[in-house]
Amino acid sequence: MPSVLSPEQRAAFDRDGYAMVRQFFDPVETQLLREAMEKDPSIRSHFYDRADAQGAVTRMVSWNHPGDGVYGLAARSEKMVDTMEDLLGGEVYHYHSKLTAKEPFEGGAWEWHQDYGYWYHNGCLFPAMASAMTALDHCTPDNGCLQVLRGSHLMGRIEHGLLEGEQVGADLNRVNQALEQLERVYCAMAPGDVLFFHCNTLHRSDQNRSPNRRWTVINCYNAARNNPFLVHHHPQYTPLHKVPDAAIREAGLKFYDPAADAAFLARASAPAELQVKLGRPVVRAQ
Repeated sequence: MPSVLSPEQRAAFDRDGYAMVRQFFDPVETQLLREAMEKDPSIRSHFYDRADAQGAVTRMVSWNHPGDGVYGLAARSEKMVDTMEDLLGGEVYHYHSKLTAKEPFEGGAWEWHQDYGYWYHNGCLFPAMASAMTALDHCTPDNGCLQVLRGSHLMGRIEHGLLEGEQVGADLNRVNQALEQLERVYCAMAPGDVLFFHCNTLHRSDQNRSPNRRWTVINCYNAARNNPFLVHHHPQYTPLHKVPDAAIREAGLKFYDPAADAAFLARASAPAELQVKLGRPVVRAQ
């Protein structure tokens, strides 16, 4: 099937570094994804925390291979994969996925960064990579929705290093210059919405200061032609077997195969190249 993006959305991705698709997953599909994240034993047993500069934490789970559970089928669905193949210009494979769970009143912030700021050091030669963030809950400025700098992917890769706390972030001088010149967009989302964004798009999120949780699933893809030249904690090129969109509903509340638990990642540390301290993040007001 073709990409789900309209010509205007496709142009926005190239121009702005991101494109939003409302109700990409219908209410039934979204409910299945939400329940799977809440109830799957493989998810519940692989949570780890990532702290921000103030010590507030985001709970996370990461896995390398999509599998045959309902959330793996969503990542392999034709509408998802065909859209990614349109954005990246050819065959893609599943690089990894993650759940980011910001709990009410305590979910941590994420500092400004580019995904390619990390993935470059994994041996991915080109920024032919992108992510799709699916909202499982309402995502608002109050509970820490994603923020992007419109057009920041056109800056190219920025150097990254360790910030105060446990996070790797982009060079603060470059970020502050970008904040002076580029529009910050708060990507408010309803359950089932999907945000597609380029691997060089600068993005961050605030702490969850609300009584409402903010859970999202992020599926990351790499172009097949961009096979990493380094062996690392994410997969080399692995053929991705697409499934019809109907497979999501047909699967019902199907969990990840426990025999394939090796696909889930333990808490990872930054590679040596990213261990340089950059200092405390500075967030400037609009």
